[in-house]
Amino acid sequence: MATPKNYSVMKAFAILKAFHDPAEWVTSSELSRRANLPEASGYRLIQTLEEIGALVRGPRGRYRPGLLLLSLSHNVTINDLLRDAGQSLMSELAKRLQLTVHLGVLEQGMVTYVAKVSVPGAFPVHTRVGAQLEAYCSGLGKVLLAALPEQEVDSFVMDGELIALTPYTITTKTGLRAELKKVCAQGYAMDDREHKANMRCIAVPVLDREGRAVAALSASDDADRMNPQRQLEVRDALQEAAAALRQKLYPAAQPAPYRRPVAAE
Repeated sequence: MATPKNYSVMKAFAILKAFHDPAEWVTSSELSRRANLPEASGYRLIQTLEEIGALVRGPRGRYRPGLLLLSLSHNVTINDLLRDAGQSLMSELAKRLQLTVHLGVLEQGMVTYVAKVSVPGAFPVHTRVGAQLEAYCSGLGKVLLAALPEQEVDSFVMDGELIALTPYTITTKTGLRAELKKVCAQGYAMDDREHKANMRCIAVPVLDREGRAVAALSASDDADRMNPQRQLEVRDALQEAAAALRQKLYPAAQPAPYRRPVAAE
């Protein structure tokens, strides 16, 4: 017999998720509307959330997220959550396709490897969890850069020199901008021998509830073996795994397009 749901808890979290920005102040009636709750019952929940510190009431009677949420967030490391949620999916993917799978996040313009799974006989990729690499010349990095507002890309990458690691590395800012635009439009990235001359890598975004990229999932193989047909097979498998990982991280999330924020966000 299934355990019955506690709808009061679900309603309280609907209110907490109703904020569009951590710094915005919102009225009780607006929070109730966003959470699809009757104004009276929404107000009672908001009062309770205020009492425990999950919400703070300002001088004009508006509310914003409270310090309780911040203190709770300190007990959670996003990289650990991604690794724990993604490990079994990555292992299945690496075993099925006989290649090396990485999960990465963007930190200060660099890609940080969060998890890695390889299988015997797979193309050797000399990386380790916790290590970093340049974003502009990797599949993981291009997916994550393509999800940023353009001014952040400029501050992270465009101010420096794009060093050629192989004859195929994109080394011009115009070329990189065009590549990121292409990645954003098609929803995946290709490292076409740009990081290592004998390797091709495909990467896809892992999206949050709103369709923003919080991480990227990639698969690497020998450049000759990663022919167009295999590229399609790997891309589809990666997208399927990324969607499954998203459901683990954000249960009941609806399908959302991969989108690039605008400057106002």
